[in-house]
Order: sequence, then structure tokens, then C-alpha cells
Amino acid sequence: MPLLKIKEFDPNYRESFEGKDIKGMGVYANADEKIGTVSDILVDEQGHFRYFVVDLGLWIFGKKVLLPVGRSRIDHTSERIYTVGMTKQQADNLPEFNEHKEIDYNYEEQVRGVYRSEAFLESSAPVDTASSRPAGATMVAPIAPPKKSGNGNGYDYQEEPALYELNEQDHQTFKLYQERLIANKIRAKTGEVIVGKHTETETARVSVPLDKERVVIERVTPTTAGETVALGSDSFGTTEVSRIELYEETADIHKEAFLREEVRVNKVVDHETIEGEETLRREELDVNTQEHPNVERK
Repeated sequence: MPLLKIKEFDPNYRESFEGKDIKGMGVYANADEKIGTVSDILVDEQGHFRYFVVDLGLWIFGKKVLLPVGRSRIDHTSERIYTVGMTKQQADNLPEFNEHKEIDYNYEEQVRGVYRSEAFLESSAPVDTASSRPAGATMVAPIAPPKKSGNGNGYDYQEEPALYELNEQDHQTFKLYQERLIANKIRAKTGEVIVGKHTETETARVSVPLDKERVVIERVTPTTAGETVALGSDSFGTTEVSRIELYEETADIHKEAFLREEVRVNKVVDHETIEGEETLRREELDVNTQEHPNVERK
């Protein structure tokens, strides 16, 4: 199961904390001993807190280490995170966190190995005031690492609640939920336009004027009719032929194709804004002091 930075998991994660940010809180071993500052938070794919990334820059320049959430106590009033049983020396023994490298099982086992060590467990045990030593120190033994599973990176965080569960004593959280309006767009097909062409027929009529030649033979009486003319002896019997060519026009009607017009098919987008409204619910905190008015609300 890969780990993610909290902003990668939820860019608006501050809304879950009423605008407050755990990043930037100081990390203290006790009330007066500051170890470092929270520079980031690592969560799993379900959004469960797994580690605080602690920058030890106050006393070790540039080194960052991982603090499992189960070994911490968040004080929202003072905006501090207290480590459970950690000292500066133990923080120095933790392997350095490199945010540019992938967090794999082997690296996490190195981190968990420090928190499982006998010295660490003894320092986190409750103190027996009579003997001035951790109560039950002789009975404390290192935690055996859980067996690797086949899921994700081979580790189940639920198998070590001492490291990864927020105990009720140190962490009491009451979640308030609120609805928000999300506006999305869904692109749906509303129809289609099919553009094609077909052929229609019609009967066209055209008139063509034609010219046709013909011969007209007309006998007329000459104006000198009856007058004597002198003819030779061979005038009669001579064959005379007049040749006239006749022409006429015929109609030549045929079809030819030509470009009548062009049709361009384009698609344009019309924009419109649709407003919608919904009733949103929000949970508010009800505090009943039950005759104990010394409750500080922030």
C-alpha cells in the first residue's frame, strides 16, 4: 500500500481541520524540549494518518525523520505534537527520510525497528515514582515484527496499533461533516445530422427555331411580251439547266452537367450558463457542560 503526502491525497485537506494545518506544528519530547517541526503528513490510500514527517532542523541541520502517529499526542490548544517516549537521541537514531525516494517496506522496517527496540519501549513506559524507573521495565520486551502479508508493500498497519492507531487517551476526535455543491458537466449525445445528396428528375422543354430552304418556281409575263426577238437558228433545242442547292436546319438537343453550387457543413458550439441550487447540510457542535462550565472553546 503506497504512502502519499496529505496534499497529494486531498488538496483541500485543510477543510477537514476547519482551516487549521497540522503541518508547521512544533514536535516536543516534553513541555520544554523541542525536537523539530512537522513538515508533512503521510497517509495511506484510505487517508489514514501513518507518519508525521519531522524536520529536526533546530538541532540537526536538514535531517527529517518519520514519527508514527501512534507514538504521538496532538495538543490542538497549544498547537504542539508531543512524542510518546522519544528523546532527541532516539530521534537522531532514526533513518533519514528522503522525500525524493520511494518509501518501501525495507525503509519502513528500519523506522519501525527503532520504535520496537527495548530501549525505546522502556523510555515510553509509565514511570514508577517509588523506584524512579519505568514501571514494569524488567518485563518490557521488543515487539516482534509482524509477518509480511501479500497486500501492497507487504505490511498491514493494523497489526501494530501501538505505532499506527490514535489511542483514545491522547487523541479524541469528533468529526463534523458538511455538504458542498459540486458542479460537473456530462457530455451526452442528443442527436446527429446526416448530410448527403440525391438525384431528382424533371422534364425540361426547349424551343429551337429551324430554317428550311425551298425553291419557288413562278411563271411571270415579261413586260415585252409579244415583241419580236431575234434568235439564231440554234436557239431552239438548246438544253439549259439551273442548279440551286437547298439547305435546312435540324435540332441538336443534348444534356451536359455543370457545377450549380457548393454546400459546406461545419459544427459550431453555442455557450450557455445554467444555474442550479441545492439545500446543503452542515453539522455544528453541541456542547453540554453538565454543570462544568470550565470548557474552553476555540
